[in-house]
Amino acid sequence: MLDHAYRSCQANQGAAGVDGVRFEDIEAYGEERWLGELAERLKQKDYRPEAVKRVWIPKPNGKLRPLGIPTITDRVVQTAVLLVLEPIFEADLQPEQYAYRAERERRTR
Repeated sequence: MLDHAYRSCQANQGAAGVDGVRFEDIEAYGEERWLGELAERLKQKDYRPEAVKRVWIPKPNGKLRPLGIPTITDRVVQTAVLLVLEPIFEADLQPEQYAYRAERERRTR
């Protein structure tokens, strides 16, 4: 599960979070080793999310919009949790409950 989550996060090519760790750093360290250590932290209930890096990106109207960038570790854990929980909750939702659901559009009457 963590490997799939890592590949999904890696495909998005996001920036480093507050810890400064990039995907290139993880590759140099060893992806399998990194994932194994993360799995162990989760099993030992030793994992704690880091602070979110705040950056400001320009909007077309000239104003700035805040953007939060979690660490890669946090993104991988969040993605793994999503992969497990989404099908569980999706199974109980009615078709007319479309908000925040992937591949769903609001249908008007």
